[in-house]
Amino acid sequence: MSEFNSEQVALNKNLLFVYDKLLSYYGGQNWWPADNRDEIIIGAILTQNTNWHNVSKALVNLKENHLCTLTALAEADRYLIANLIKPTGYYNVKAGRLQNTARLILDWEPERSEISKARDFLLSVKGIGPETADSILLYAYNIPVFVIDAYTIRLFNRLLLLPREKNYSFYQEFFMTNIKRDPYLYNEYHALIVQQCKSKCKKVPLCDLCPLYQLCSYPADNKKKQSDYSL
Repeated sequence: MSEFNSEQVALNKNLLFVYDKLLSYYGGQNWWPADNRDEIIIGAILTQNTNWHNVSKALVNLKENHLCTLTALAEADRYLIANLIKPTGYYNVKAGRLQNTARLILDWEPERSEISKARDFLLSVKGIGPETADSILLYAYNIPVFVIDAYTIRLFNRLLLLPREKNYSFYQEFFMTNIKRDPYLYNEYHALIVQQCKSKCKKVPLCDLCPLYQLCSYPADNKKKQSDYSL
């Protein structure tokens, strides 16, 4: 917490208020969109460097070929997997990641170990970074780790003026230090952040329509910058 200035520390207390505002505005998001744990894990790997629309196409292809389980992927032909997941891009690389991950975690039980050890294990798997690892832990295994993505950084850079240049760990610590470690809360909060950034807090934000407008530092900060520039 030493990296946060006094103004930011005061704003930390409003994290749950922000959550309540988003939940009231958008309603429950019910993430992750999948039929079972295996599909969540597969989707988390496929969504790297692409959008969910493309992932959905690949998941349909895998389901139609009875390959949307870790057991099936572990035993399948890698070239067949690659062909089925082409909509996601980098399909040869992702096919290898899917098969390797499936073989490594087929009988894995992270609930039986410390969270840090479970996370370290996933991070040791080639091709799995922090966001993918945390998505698997939170959404597939219901383990309380807060998922950080570009949307989270964008929103809270604007909302609380947190620094963009800080790394993944900085933002994860920010959330996990200031709100209780509850997998349901972390799940819903991250999903609401994604929804907020897709619909309102875009790269060019729609501030006048935003449910967080009265709480956000970004509009006032931008007006000040424009005023300073005009001088």
